[in-house]
Amino acid sequence: MTPPVTSPDAPSPDAPSPDASPDHLPRRRRPRAVLAAALAVAVVVGVLVGVLATRPSASSTAAASPLLGKPAPDVGGPALTGGSVDLSAMRGRFVVVNFFASWCPPCQVEESELVQFAYQHRAVGDAQVLGVVFADRSTSAAHFLSSTGAAWPAVADPGGQVALAYGVRGPPETFVVAPDGLVVARLVGAVKATDLDQVLSRARAEGA
Repeated sequence: MTPPVTSPDAPSPDAPSPDASPDHLPRRRRPRAVLAAALAVAVVVGVLVGVLATRPSASSTAAASPLLGKPAPDVGGPALTGGSVDLSAMRGRFVVVNFFASWCPPCQVEESELVQFAYQHRAVGDAQVLGVVFADRSTSAAHFLSSTGAAWPAVADPGGQVALAYGVRGPPETFVVAPDGLVVARLVGAVKATDLDQVLSRARAEGA
């Protein structure tokens, strides 16, 4: 018996009908949908990683330093708001030497905590804050301090010599200097008033 003759333009018996539902589409189209979904997930994850990597640090971390237990390097010069500053003249009280910049997000986060710390210790007179500008214009740094209510002295550091002496890599970094002039703590990141009070309590317990 002779088989029926089929035209080359005639649809294959196995080809899907134009009216077929998506469930009946060829399986080879599904990998594209899976690839698109995976790409969308990758984009979302990438955005989240970027946000987490650039957000300000939540708190400070105590860090090692060759300066711990040794005399604090000199900090001095004309103050941003006039007059002069000399760390050695502040003996007899704790001094929180804070390296900061107006463009630094963690510095903006910690500023209210430093203001609180300075206010709480102002009446007693047992501790004060001393700012050192890190890679910032003096006018910007002075405006930043005044806008946040900071009333402590601060000095510029042209050439970064003070930062180099303290081993500061970037703001904010904070050093606590005991009343005898020795460095008792180095804190990296945004400090809290409670962090600083704990450092003072520990230093007093150790005889500072």
